[in-house]
Amino acid sequence: MILGGQKLDAEKLKQRTKGFAHRCVKLALALPGTVLGNHIKKQLIRCATSVAANYRATLLAQTKAAFISKISIVIEEADESEFWLEFIMDEKLMAGKKVLPLFNEAHELSSIFITTRKTAQRRKSKKKQPSIED
Repeated sequence: MILGGQKLDAEKLKQRTKGFAHRCVKLALALPGTVLGNHIKKQLIRCATSVAANYRATLLAQTKAAFISKISIVIEEADESEFWLEFIMDEKLMAGKKVLPLFNEAHELSSIFITTRKTAQRRKSKKKQPSIED
């Protein structure tokens, strides 16, 4: 069970990751219809929507280990989204001012989920340590 503020934070992140996915899909659909544009379009849609879908899966994790595994996937997908957004700017496929807010959001999401994973790993390792009463 997630307690008070944590449940609210989880719901906010659920909405935030879904919004990120929607915005990336819209941006991807506006990419040029070139070979490169089409390739990036598919990659960005896949990884950005995966951030949202896999974050939802973390909320259903049955164990701490499953949570850590699933949140690691979210981190990888957010980082890949960041990569493709940066690549769009590098290749000048779209104006930077349109891409930069999503690039920054991908970076922020990665940072949030990295911190989340570290906290979960720390809590998991604390549980393994025997207490004085044992």
